[in-house]
Amino acid sequence: MKNTNPTIILTGFLGSGKTTYLNYLMKNSSNTRFAIIENEYGKESIDGDIILSDEDDIVELNNGCLCCTLNDNLYDILNRLYIRRAEYDQLVIEATGMADPRGIAAPFLTNPSVKKQFPLTAIVCLIDAELIEDQLEETVEAIHQITYSDILLLNKTDLVSKEYVKSLTQKLKGLNPLAKIIAGNFGELSSVKSIHNFNKQFDLGSDDSSEEFPISSPYAHHHHHHTDVTTHTFIYNEPFDLPKLKLRLMAFMMFQSKGLYRMKGLIGTKQSDRLHLIQSVGKRFAIDEMKKVNNGKKSKIIVIGKNLQRTGFENMFNQCQ
Repeated sequence: MKNTNPTIILTGFLGSGKTTYLNYLMKNSSNTRFAIIENEYGKESIDGDIILSDEDDIVELNNGCLCCTLNDNLYDILNRLYIRRAEYDQLVIEATGMADPRGIAAPFLTNPSVKKQFPLTAIVCLIDAELIEDQLEETVEAIHQITYSDILLLNKTDLVSKEYVKSLTQKLKGLNPLAKIIAGNFGELSSVKSIHNFNKQFDLGSDDSSEEFPISSPYAHHHHHHTDVTTHTFIYNEPFDLPKLKLRLMAFMMFQSKGLYRMKGLIGTKQSDRLHLIQSVGKRFAIDEMKKVNNGKKSKIIVIGKNLQRTGFENMFNQCQ
């Protein structure tokens, strides 16, 4: 049985492209078996339906903000993954877009058993080139995600000018001069598929007296409140009228989307027997047909943002049913 399972923490603000990149990484790393710990900010998650992996390989945490809930639950998850350590090669923790990665990394840097069995090889941050400067002004989480990462993947560079990419790269170097910065749009970043081989020289320790698995959490439960950030989940049994939904969303994104950080959902439609993925970042949105057939699955949409009013979204979605 092998001795360790190298670990990556994948971070980045809402909509930066973490799940898309993780999908590509897993799909194009045929010689690497992955275990995934995936988290969403809020009580519901849909990324478990989007990540291209067997369900048994995905551990979802969806009962709170990552920076506190993961520290409470991570030890139980690592104990289970330790028992199954021969079944996978690489552990990836995909953090929610509102998470401060310092809290996630803490057990991998301080607990002797975790450091030995799950060596943290890199903290990787996806960055939306079009929106990152606004995010840095509005949220301290975006700053922490960049400053605490080892690799910065500057995504969606096709949406901005080459001159802006150069100036943004210099700004990122100012925030984190130690990080490796890789710029490109998704098609270019997707070629960075050997990132799990990145070797960060953390001190893994050699203390033979370190506790063995199973281990228990040393943390008392605590709550972190992200000021004014709200999450709303909408679940529908009936399919959506796709043209009407697109029209309503177009108007909403143009005139009423202030404060909306992210919209993400899997929905059924009257026009197709397949599920559709709905996503928004900033004032951009897209609805794409997926390969999965909708076998009576309920539609689920999650919206995350600042000072969001649930009633307005309910009215908009109800009018598209």
